[in-house]
Amino acid sequence: MSVSGGLGASFDPDRIAGLQGRSAGPAPRQTRTWAQAAVVILGFVGALYVIEGIDTILSHDRPAGTLNQLDEAGIAPRSVDGLDGILWAPLLHGGWDHLLANTLPLLVLGFVVLLSGIGRGLAATAIIWVVAGVGTWLTASSGSVHLGASSIVFGWLTYLICRGWFTRHVGQIVVGLVIFLIYGSMLWGVLPSDPRISWQGHLFGAVGGVLAGWVLSSDERRRRRGASVVPTR
Repeated sequence: MSVSGGLGASFDPDRIAGLQGRSAGPAPRQTRTWAQAAVVILGFVGALYVIEGIDTILSHDRPAGTLNQLDEAGIAPRSVDGLDGILWAPLLHGGWDHLLANTLPLLVLGFVVLLSGIGRGLAATAIIWVVAGVGTWLTASSGSVHLGASSIVFGWLTYLICRGWFTRHVGQIVVGLVIFLIYGSMLWGVLPSDPRISWQGHLFGAVGGVLAGWVLSSDERRRRRGASVVPTR
């Protein structure tokens, strides 16, 4: 269920878009970003429902208690054949209850992440996706299969909480505090508890969110360092 700071300014997708002249002014751009964020996150969550529906149909004759057909493509720790699960695991769920439990936080947190810019939000998601998958593959129990978008949920959560502290942006700090008050209790999920729940996916998803916040704040951190340098004569 469930990189490096040297990338610099050129890694910021939304900065690149601005330099290419795609911005059409503050008000239209803000309205367009809200609409784009809604379309992207609704499309992503809708795709998860389509995938689960297909998996249910393909697995209708499987015995109770066994993995559905598509779920076998999840992360199989330390198995070479299970490496491709890093790509597929967040798209798969262990039944409708599992997907329904992830739906609301996916919609809310994903929408807020994408409001900072579609390119930036997708870049943060990619970092979280890879870190969560690789961490789970390296550390989870052999013989298990890990899947679900909760790793992305935990990554988005920590990304939103920490990014304002990296950028020193007051608005983002406020958003992070609000998100923490609403969803902060979820962070207990990074600790081992129910053996049926992939706490490793939660933990490394959260680590990926912090890393994404740090990497994608490189422009602001570089700007602060430059502003703090006082030239001498």
